[in-house]
Amino acid sequence: MKKKLAGMITVGMLCICMAAGCTGNSAGDRPAGGKAETEKKEDKTAETEDKEETEDSEKKTGGYLFKSGQIEIAVDQNMAEIADQLGEPDSYYEEPSCAAQGIAKIYTYPGFEIETYPDGDKDLIACVVLKDDSVATPEGVDLSMTKEDILKIYGSEYEESGKGMVYEKDGTKLCFIMEGDDIASIEYNSPVLN
Repeated sequence: MKKKLAGMITVGMLCICMAAGCTGNSAGDRPAGGKAETEKKEDKTAETEDKEETEDSEKKTGGYLFKSGQIEIAVDQNMAEIADQLGEPDSYYEEPSCAAQGIAKIYTYPGFEIETYPDGDKDLIACVVLKDDSVATPEGVDLSMTKEDILKIYGSEYEESGKGMVYEKDGTKLCFIMEGDDIASIEYNSPVLN
């Protein structure tokens, strides 16, 4: 029951994440122009790939990171690198981006979703949403925990935002959406969503 409730709340919170600066789109109100297929990646030269990996590594040095196994995932990181490491998503969806001009892409993996925003010819990570208690933050917080657990691990230096507790580090916002004292959703948000 908690997983199902958390999943429904997560879908709602993902919509809020995507709606930064937009109106009229919700999980049940997807635009008809969305695609449910994976795009083929373009071939790149070794020099271009090395440059992108260097840029992506620099972006991972600050802020909060989510880990899936040994894979570190940071907001504003190039999704192409992460998609290659994570493999085929459980589902994939496209819709108009609210964070930038172009198409936002939503990748669903076991326990979490990643939404991107376009930046030139790259898709950068706008937010990571933890969907159930099969995944946790690297510090050990998952959806089965409470506000008391968050405070023990992250401390009291947070900002209240609606029903959420928001911790910020180097521009990355780690958001705990609360339902009373229970965690309903955990999100890593890019500054582009402000």
